[in-house]
Amino acid sequence: MEKTCLMLDDQLANYHFGENHPFGPKRYWAFKEEFENRKLAEKVTLCPAKQATEEQLQLFHTSEYINKVKTLSKTGEGYLDGGDTPALKGIYEAACTMVGTTLKAVDHIMQGDCQHAFSPIAGLHHASRTSAAGFCVFNDCGVAIEYLRDKYNIQRIAYVDIDAHHGDGVFYAFEEDKDLIFVDMHQDGNTLYPGTGAITETGKGDAAGSKLNIPLQPNCNDETALKLWQVAEQFLEKAKPDFILLQCGADSLDGDPITQLKLSAKFHSYAAQRLSLLAKKHSQGRLLAMGGGGYNLENIKSAWNDVLEALV
Repeated sequence: MEKTCLMLDDQLANYHFGENHPFGPKRYWAFKEEFENRKLAEKVTLCPAKQATEEQLQLFHTSEYINKVKTLSKTGEGYLDGGDTPALKGIYEAACTMVGTTLKAVDHIMQGDCQHAFSPIAGLHHASRTSAAGFCVFNDCGVAIEYLRDKYNIQRIAYVDIDAHHGDGVFYAFEEDKDLIFVDMHQDGNTLYPGTGAITETGKGDAAGSKLNIPLQPNCNDETALKLWQVAEQFLEKAKPDFILLQCGADSLDGDPITQLKLSAKFHSYAAQRLSLLAKKHSQGRLLAMGGGGYNLENIKSAWNDVLEALV
């Protein structure tokens, strides 16, 4: 039987930027409440959070940047970037827990405890190696990719992102890396932060052609997204990855306060289902899903729990 690990730990709720910030603590609680309502606990293995070490953060981030976060996290003043990501008191520890939990999920999969795993407060895809960006202090996706290579010698990794925002922190960090297969469906960068992810961005040098960006126009619905998903799936099928990461941000659903796509949770469920089949075929079933963005609590409830059900 295929087993799914769920990283469920109330410590994950500590990664937030205040009650009134879009990335608030209620996101985690909304997911958990719906998870309990659906009685999914008997279908998954529940796993606790874990804090990342500084050495693990350094697999992706520079020491200078890590030290900056530590310092600002002590005072709790100012911003870690141009003004999106506040340096709240204790944010360093909270971000370390978020990253460490993603890495723990990788361990569970690689050590055979489960085939699939899901971590709700994860998939923070905007942070670069040297800076915070867009509510993302550390980039757990980037750390996970480096960790898979460093600890398990897994080189060929597919990163699939269906968050409304382009996963720029992952894309540019691995733009010249031919073994990082990158597929990202997002709202067109001409209409939404971070303004990147044009269809012409396909990787550089040896890595040209290893990246697929699929910009969606505002108001794009499931019907269009599902047609474009076929292109994504063919691309992944050709790539034959050894491990699949899915960033399943709920902000691409209709009704999100800061984006303009009109997808439903059905699309997220379908994507997770199709990726689990691809993982079975090419990656020994190894698939890690990460919650990502999403600022409408009802959308978080449905999208993330639908993804979890698809993995189960």
